[in-house]
Amino acid sequence: MHIDLGNKQYYKIGEVAKAFGVNTSLIRFWEKEFTLIKPKKNKKGNRLFRSEDIKNLQLIYHLVKEKGFTLEGAKKKLKEKPEVIKNNHEIITRLESIKSELINFKNQL
Repeated sequence: MHIDLGNKQYYKIGEVAKAFGVNTSLIRFWEKEFTLIKPKKNKKGNRLFRSEDIKNLQLIYHLVKEKGFTLEGAKKKLKEKPEVIKNNHEIITRLESIKSELINFKNQL
């Protein structure tokens, strides 16, 4: 899943939820369940997500929504080999991006 939020330093929870196509409550729930997600909070208590948090959310989304892992299974998988999983996910994301570009080129021909 490719998420395009632009090049901001911080993203509001509504922007993040919209980009993932989920409710804000799910993002808050994942924040409580997974220690990888650590958004900053402003004086009002609003969550502000950094690009690192977005990448971690993409990884969790991939494991839970796309691969069908349970929350416990996803936590276990992330604890076993977190760097390998992150690298694999980045490679898959890049390949999907390349695939969509090639399809666009094909359609233009």
